[in-house]
Amino acid sequence: MSKQQRARIDAILRRPRPEGPRSVEALRTGFAALMAQMIVPDAVRVTRTTLGDRPALHVEPDDGRRAGTILYFHGGGWVFGSPETALSLTGNLVVRTGFAAYSVDYRLAPEHPFPAAIDDTVGAYRALLDSGEDPSAIAFAGDSAGGGLAVTTCLAARDAGLPLPAAIVAFSPGLDATRTGESMDAKQGVDPIFTREALDHTGAMYLGGADPRQPLLSPAVLADLTGFPPILLQVGTNELLLDDSTRLAARARAAGVDVILDVTAGVPHVFQSFAGVLDEADEALDRAAFFLGQRIRAGGAPRVFSPAGSRSAGS
Repeated sequence: MSKQQRARIDAILRRPRPEGPRSVEALRTGFAALMAQMIVPDAVRVTRTTLGDRPALHVEPDDGRRAGTILYFHGGGWVFGSPETALSLTGNLVVRTGFAAYSVDYRLAPEHPFPAAIDDTVGAYRALLDSGEDPSAIAFAGDSAGGGLAVTTCLAARDAGLPLPAAIVAFSPGLDATRTGESMDAKQGVDPIFTREALDHTGAMYLGGADPRQPLLSPAVLADLTGFPPILLQVGTNELLLDDSTRLAARARAAGVDVILDVTAGVPHVFQSFAGVLDEADEALDRAAFFLGQRIRAGGAPRVFSPAGSRSAGS
């Protein structure tokens, strides 16, 4: 059954699209239409709110919540997407973990290029800390560009001297603006969603002329991950961005960080969005929920990075 499911989803994602670069409006409209087809669990309550100075969705389980918070960053190439387009993912994580989530509506390129999105996500994290949330009870999570933000927000928070969250979960993260991974060529045609040209198109909007050779844009090849919390990276073998995850995992291991590289065969970018119709999606979300349940602990001592690389007790 799973093989048939994968083939059906691959065929849907390969439906003909207009040739050439698409306008920002077309990208945003098309992505919203695609993600509106994903299944959002019924057993969640969704409330519009603000976090820092940005709009956000607060997603809670219907049947009571555990102490802990997922700070979620949606995907969309830093150009499109919203907390609404990621509801299938945030909703499934909330239902499976019992934790509440905040999904941040960070500013998008090209109107707001790098580093606007990171400024917004760090601001959202500061707001959680200022409200009294314990960092050991917070996890960062995200998909695609938002998976990249889960990592770069942690980098920026560490460099600002903030206590770090308990964990990071990244679904098919974008972690290399230099586009130097071998999978960028090896998976051409295998990936049913992306081409190098499409990634370059949206990537240039986010860069806004910035040099991609810097840690906050290409952490998979340039970031020092010393002091980072445990990381779960989930990615599919059919992705152009596969090596973004494999190389970040290698850097994390070299820095002494607990990291799980969870690779699923024969599935596309952010396959977890297909929960309810793809067995591998539900299984991956179960693994992510288990990881979060192990790592989020209310009332623990915060993890703080120091220049010497030491960490506080309980980190």
